[in-house]
Amino acid sequence: MLERLLATPPGLMRGLAMAAVVGQAGIAVTGAVVRVTGSGLGCPTWPQCFPGSLVPVPHPEIAVLHQWVEFGNRLLGIALVVVTGACLLAALNVRPRRGRLVLLAATMPLGVVAQAVIGGITVLTGLAWYTVAPHFLVTIPLIWLAVLLVRESSPAAMAAPPGTPWRPAVPSALRGLLAVASVVLVALLVAGTLVTAAGPHGGDAATPRLAAVPLPTLATAHAHLLFAFLGLLVGVGFMVHAVSVPRAVVRRLRVLVLLTLAQGALGGIQYALGVPELLVALHVLGAVTTVAAAAWLWSATAEPDPVTSAPPADAASAPALAGRS
Repeated sequence: MLERLLATPPGLMRGLAMAAVVGQAGIAVTGAVVRVTGSGLGCPTWPQCFPGSLVPVPHPEIAVLHQWVEFGNRLLGIALVVVTGACLLAALNVRPRRGRLVLLAATMPLGVVAQAVIGGITVLTGLAWYTVAPHFLVTIPLIWLAVLLVRESSPAAMAAPPGTPWRPAVPSALRGLLAVASVVLVALLVAGTLVTAAGPHGGDAATPRLAAVPLPTLATAHAHLLFAFLGLLVGVGFMVHAVSVPRAVVRRLRVLVLLTLAQGALGGIQYALGVPELLVALHVLGAVTTVAAAAWLWSATAEPDPVTSAPPADAASAPALAGRS
C-alpha cells in the first residue's frame, strides 16, 4: 500500500517527459547562440571554464559576454541532467513497473552524458567543424526518443497493462512512407550541418571552416533535400485523405507541413541576407521543432493493442464456469 502511495503520479511522469523534449531542443538552440555570437571558446577548457575555475573569470583576451554565453550553455546542460535524471527516477517509480517507459527514460540522461563528452571534445579540438556537427546531430535522436517518452506516458499508454504492445493505427504503406520521410529529414539535417560548417559562424573567429565543398553547392543540396522532404509529406497528405486514419494524424501532419514550409522560407531568407546571426538561431529552433513535430506525427500512427493485452477468452470465462459447477 505504501509503495503505491509513493508511486509516481501519471501527470508528473508526463510533465517530466515534456520537459525533456523542451530541454533537449533548448540545448541545441543555445548551442547555436554560442556559435553565432562567437562564444564557442568563451570557456576555453572543459569541464572547467578556465584552468582552476569552473566559472568565468576576468581574462584580457576573452570578452565577458562570450564567457557567460558559453557558460550559460553549460549551465543549461547541467539543468538538463537534472531533468533527464528525474525522468529516469520517476519512470523507475511508476507502479506497476513499465519496461518500455524505463528504457526510454534511461536514454535521456545517457544521451546528455554523450552530448557533454562530445561538447568537451569540441572545445578541446578548437571547435573543429567535424566535432561541432555531431554535437548538434546527437540531439536529434534524443528529441525523437523524448517525444516517444511523452507518448509512453500518455493516459492511453498508462491505462493499458504493462507490456501491452503498440499496434499500427494506420495502413502499413503510410507508416512506410513516413519512415522514408524521416530518413530524408535526417539527411536534410546532416546537410544543414555541412552548410553551417562551410558558413561564417564557426563559434570563434579563428575556427577553420569546411572548404572541401563550395558553400553554394552544399546549400543547393540542402534545399533539394528540403523539397524532397516536402514532396514526401505531400504524398503522405494524399494517402491520409484516401484512407481512414485517426484525426490526430491529420492534425499533426498539418502542423509538420506548416513548420517545414516556414523553415524552408526562413532558410532562403537567411541565405539571401548573408546568414545574419538572429536568423541562424531561429533556423536551428525551427529545425529541432520540426524534428519534434515529425516524431509527434509518427507517435500517432500506433496505439496500444487492447486485444493482445486482454486476457484470453477461455481464461476470462473460467471463473464463471467454475462458479456454475
